[in-house]
Amino acid sequence: MSAPASLRVALGQLTSTADPGANLRLVEREVARAAAARAELLVLPEATMCRFGVPLRPIAEPLDGPWATRVRELAAGAGLTVVAGMFTPAADGRVHNTVLVAGPDGLLGHYDKIHLYDAFGHRESDTVAPGTEPLTVDVGGVRIGVATCYDIRFPALFTELATRGALLTVVPASWGAGPGKLDQWTLLARARALDSTSFVVACGQADPGGTEDGGAAPTGVGGSLVVSPLGEIRARLGPAPDFTCVDLDLREVGRAREAVPVLAGGRPVPVA
Repeated sequence: MSAPASLRVALGQLTSTADPGANLRLVEREVARAAAARAELLVLPEATMCRFGVPLRPIAEPLDGPWATRVRELAAGAGLTVVAGMFTPAADGRVHNTVLVAGPDGLLGHYDKIHLYDAFGHRESDTVAPGTEPLTVDVGGVRIGVATCYDIRFPALFTELATRGALLTVVPASWGAGPGKLDQWTLLARARALDSTSFVVACGQADPGGTEDGGAAPTGVGGSLVVSPLGEIRARLGPAPDFTCVDLDLREVGRAREAVPVLAGGRPVPVA
């Protein structure tokens, strides 16, 4: 069976709090918006469950815990697929920075962030254990890849997801603020779309207008965007909480890969 020709994708750019229960109400609101827009896929940010800057181990829950269970119920009730960032316990006492993918018929998969944000003076690895496995899932017959925030700086992950059949990659994020950071986020999303000749649907936390902890943890800058396989920005949000819905013509992926066969034409680079 061939993949559908189109997919309607919604982005819910929100600002998480430190209260997972309150954040579930934000998820409920975004799911309702997506359902009203007849979206098939809703992408929410990294750390939707709880913002960074607070102890995460007491917040973390397994995938069959109450927070993830409620997200699955919301996805099933609305008849769409929901992508949302949460935290799950890791075996070594840290947590995993996990993306939950809940479909109309239950859990489609989960992805534990591989590349941790040990940059710009932050050390995510102090409290978060890295994942090891890339993830693709099928949404209504469309193969999608999953990445998280800092992963967007690593092209090989995106080309690997495309090689596994992904026509688009979703990127939930809680992108840290700073000089030039919004420009970098936008540039990187466009670059990863070009690297993989895939759509990139990158949804970040909204700009909270200052962090409650004085800036010790990344929160968000907004700027969520949808990028075509040839790097064109098809939708972009500002800094504030917002919502948008975009129809993706998936036939663009095949046309892009025929015009610019970077996936088929790659060659090993000799190392001296």
